[in-house]
Amino acid sequence: MTQDLKTRNNAGIIDARGPRFGAVITTVVLATALATNNIWVIVAQAAVFAIGAIKGPQFTPYAFIYKTFVKPRLKGETPAEDVRPPQFAQSVGLLFALTAIVGLTSGINAIFTVAVAFALAAAFLNAAFNFCLGCEIYLLLLRARSK
Repeated sequence: MTQDLKTRNNAGIIDARGPRFGAVITTVVLATALATNNIWVIVAQAAVFAIGAIKGPQFTPYAFIYKTFVKPRLKGETPAEDVRPPQFAQSVGLLFALTAIVGLTSGINAIFTVAVAFALAAAFLNAAFNFCLGCEIYLLLLRARSK
């Protein structure tokens, strides 16, 4: 699924390293939200997820940081991937963030804690091991739909 970005210059193709960098920042933000129970931290992350889910992960503030400060320092070929699996993963993250917000505003802290913990676990898997759980779910759903 990963290709060279120079060979496929298409709106549906993104630098495969960008979402992983975003997952590192997301991990820090979600860990902060979990540790502080601060609604504004999870609201900010929900906004990032919403941008990634609607426009694509290449338009998030984390992608801007990656493109501006990290990517120019990287050498070698640019691995590329289809934007749809990471965009679906952003949608799943948004669902968890919205669930966390509902839990916190309704006074049911357990919902907040579980929702943020699940999102944090998924972000950590991507950041640490380059395993995008949302992307894998997208591919499983795509295979199930094609049968």
